[in-house]
Amino acid sequence: MSNSFLKTPVCLVVGTRPEAIKMAPVYFALKASRFLRPILLSTGQHREMLAQALGAFGIRPDHDLDLMRANQSLSGLTASVLTAVQSYLEATNPAAVLVQGDTSTVLASALAAFYSRIPVGHVEAGLRTRNMDSPWPEEMNRRLVAPLCRWQFCPTTASQRNLLDESVPAGNCYVTGNTVIDALLWIREKAIQNVVDANLVAQQIGVRPEFAERFLCNPKGRWILVTGHRRESFGQGFEDICKALAQVVETHSDVGVLYPVHLNPNVREPVRRVLGARENIELVEPVGYETFVWLMDHCSIILTDSGGVQEEAPSLGKPVLVMRDTTERPEGIIAGTCRLVGSDPVAICREIAILLGDENDYLRRSRLANPYGDGHAADRIQLTLERDLVHE
Repeated sequence: MSNSFLKTPVCLVVGTRPEAIKMAPVYFALKASRFLRPILLSTGQHREMLAQALGAFGIRPDHDLDLMRANQSLSGLTASVLTAVQSYLEATNPAAVLVQGDTSTVLASALAAFYSRIPVGHVEAGLRTRNMDSPWPEEMNRRLVAPLCRWQFCPTTASQRNLLDESVPAGNCYVTGNTVIDALLWIREKAIQNVVDANLVAQQIGVRPEFAERFLCNPKGRWILVTGHRRESFGQGFEDICKALAQVVETHSDVGVLYPVHLNPNVREPVRRVLGARENIELVEPVGYETFVWLMDHCSIILTDSGGVQEEAPSLGKPVLVMRDTTERPEGIIAGTCRLVGSDPVAICREIAILLGDENDYLRRSRLANPYGDGHAADRIQLTLERDLVHE
C-alpha cells in the first residue's frame, strides 16, 4: 500500500467554477502535507466550467458524481447532491469534509456530512449581506451552512465578526484570508514564467483580429472586462446592463468592451441580442481561469457581479464596479477598490466615465491594498486541520 493512503483523508467537495478555483490551493496544501490526504469530489453542478477551472491547475476529481441535468430546479439539484454525497461519504468515511462558498453543492454537501457525522470545514465562511433575496439563493445557503461546521475558515475579520454575531463559537472561527488570492497569484506567476502572448490569447478565445490589435495587443488601449451571471439580474437587470454597455462605447469611442458570456440562457439571450452587433464590443465564450487572470491583469476596468472577481482584482490593481445592489464583501467597498453600481445604466455609465476621465482617481483606486489576503490562506487551513485531525 502507498504511504499516501496511510495519511488522514479529507474530502474536498466542488461543484462550480468558483469553488474549483478557490479550493485548488487547499487541495495543493493538503497534498503537500505529511499527515493529510485530499480527496477531490465533484458534484458536476456546472459541468463544463468546473472542468475548465480544474484544468487550469492540472487537477482532476478523484470521483465525479455527474449530477447536473438540463433545466434542473434548485430543489432537484439540492436533493440529488444531498443523496449522492451522503452515499459517497458513507462508503469512503473521510475524517473531514471541506466545502467552499455558498452554492447548492455547498449546502447539500455540508448537510450530507452532518448526517454522516463527519466534521465539516467551510472555506470562505461568514460572508453576509443580511438580505435573503440578494444574492439569492446564496445568502440562504451560507447562513444555513454555518451551524453545521466544525471549522469556519473566514477570509477577513469582518466575516469572522458576522459569525460571532450569530453566536457561532469563537473557537470554531479562523481568519485565514481568501484562498482565491492564493489561486490568483499562482496562476499569474505561471503566466509570467510562460510569457503569455496577447495575440495568442486573442486567437484562443476567438477575438476578432481588429479588436485584438486595437485593444488587447495595444499597451495604450483602454478596455473594460465584463462578467455577469447572478440570478437577481435575470430579466430587466441584464437588459439594463446591456443598455449601459452600449451607451459606454457610443460615448467613449476609444474604449473597448470584452465580455465572456456565461452559459446560462437567461444571460446569453439579452447579451447577444442587445450587444451582438455593437462596434467595440467583443462577445466570447467563457474562458479558462488562466486566460481570465490574464484578461484581468491587462484590462483597464472590471465590471462584474462576481464575488471572486471583487476579491481578485485589487491584487492586480484594477478598479471594480460591482453590478449588484448589495455585496457580502464590504471590505472592498470600504477600502475603495470596489464600488456598487447595480444594474442601473446611469450609475454604470457615470462610474465608468469617472474612471476613464479622472486619471488621479483611477491611479488612487488601482494602488489600494487588497483587503482579502496575502496568498497563504490554504497554508493556514492545512495547519488547522493537521492540528485538529492528527495531533489532538
